[in-house]
Amino acid sequence: MSAETGIDQGRSAFRENRWTEAFENFRDADQRGGLPAPDLERLATAEILTGNTATGLDTLTRAHEEYLVVGDIVGAVRCAGWMGMQLMHLGEMSRAGGWFARGQRLSDELDGPHAVQGFLLVPVGLGKLYGGDPAGALEAFAQVADIGQRFQDKDLSALALIGLGQANLMLGHNDEGLRMFDEVMVAVTAGELSAIPAGIVYCAVIGNCHLAFDLERALEWTAALDRWCRNRPDMVTFSGQCQSHRAELFRLHGAWAEALAAAAIAQGRSAQGDPQALYGGYYQQGEVQRLSGDLDAAAASYREAARSGYEPQPGLALLSLARGDAKQAQSMIQRAAGVADTATRRHLLPALVEIELAAADIEAARRGADELAAFARECPMPMVRAVACQAEGGVRLAEGDPAGAAPAIRQAWKLWRQLGVPYEAAHCRVLIGCACRALGDEASALMDFEAAEAEFLELGAAPGAAWAASLMREGADGAKGPLSPRETEVLRLVATGKGNRAIAAELYLSEKTVARHISNIFLKLGLSSRAAATRYAFEHGLAG
Repeated sequence: MSAETGIDQGRSAFRENRWTEAFENFRDADQRGGLPAPDLERLATAEILTGNTATGLDTLTRAHEEYLVVGDIVGAVRCAGWMGMQLMHLGEMSRAGGWFARGQRLSDELDGPHAVQGFLLVPVGLGKLYGGDPAGALEAFAQVADIGQRFQDKDLSALALIGLGQANLMLGHNDEGLRMFDEVMVAVTAGELSAIPAGIVYCAVIGNCHLAFDLERALEWTAALDRWCRNRPDMVTFSGQCQSHRAELFRLHGAWAEALAAAAIAQGRSAQGDPQALYGGYYQQGEVQRLSGDLDAAAASYREAARSGYEPQPGLALLSLARGDAKQAQSMIQRAAGVADTATRRHLLPALVEIELAAADIEAARRGADELAAFARECPMPMVRAVACQAEGGVRLAEGDPAGAAPAIRQAWKLWRQLGVPYEAAHCRVLIGCACRALGDEASALMDFEAAEAEFLELGAAPGAAWAASLMREGADGAKGPLSPRETEVLRLVATGKGNRAIAAELYLSEKTVARHISNIFLKLGLSSRAAATRYAFEHGLAG
């Protein structure tokens, strides 16, 4: 095959998003006789999208140099700008700065204004965005938007809208930010953008929808990103980020096995060439492990997530709380929330309220709940209202106002059920039970504790199930422990050496029900055998 044929086939494959085929044809043509600058740029894009980032950056450097040789300053500046942005994503800030400086110097040689100059303003806006200056970012991205509109450059206009949307979220202007995300997604889903800007937009929009508690938008755009990635099966870049977003949605909706599977794929893709998937892949894995009670594994996952440069909060603070160190958890969440921008702080507030209550600082918890309530009035989306009502109810309980707490918690429970978030719904059932008990309605309290325990067990949330069971047991005989009264009976009989059939006959239960009770006992106590359960029973005075 001649070099010319290889170039033609590479261009065709590139237009049709067949990245591996494009890469192979361009590479062969390059080896046979070299490639012109535009095709070197296409080859670099195909290499980066298939996970060959280092090779792609080398090729992009060659494209930049070839544009300089032929006197195409615009092409050279464009390559310099993309080099800088790719290096920023890799965390190589010094090299990125060098390329941006080179691009700026070359753009000064242009005869007049050009769209490519807008690309050099994008990192300026990003620097302000992540440097804690959202107002400055808003100004920078507004300039980018003006340039994109003036030159009708859809890629540049899309990057500007993403930056403007993020800046608005950080300033607390949720409605305006989300409106901009919807606008930019119209261009993406219509296929108006080139591959790399499209992927950047997808992942930025979904991540910020989660940050803004907009679960409905996050679900909608994650499904769209999933379809986009499936239509490009050999694409590595962005596909890992898609899997980390899927993992978060699976976790929220109670599909924890699926969440772990998606997180594992994200971790693999991060190693293959999608480094932005590192944080989400490990953080979501850590969240499932923490909620399941595997605290050491969760700690390891959060450490891996931290290698991305992003702090694994609020999970890390909640892990300290799960380990019984409320003081450490309080210090961590207060520090993280204290330095966060508005959008990130709001994301941390539900955990802050929970931790402050556990640390018995009711005044601090009240301030957090009031802040969430103000957010819900400003942005009354279902998930925002759910977290605000749950926080309000928890604080009212701590303040000794169970009559005022109950309606707020029940509203939160209804909202979580509507959103399909079972863990938080079960948590609310426990709080409702606590309110009923404080009001003297023990029968209703036990009903709510039993329902919560069953929901936690179905999820595999051993700590939550143990919490609900301890409250049931507390009401039954004043003792505290992880097992329900029925499970304690079953454990006692296991310790006598009885099999499932004999236990079922003695307690008038089915063998299937006994097997489920034993499975729950193992889960709550972290045991794996009847022998271990027998030892536990004797050590804790539950046998005989």
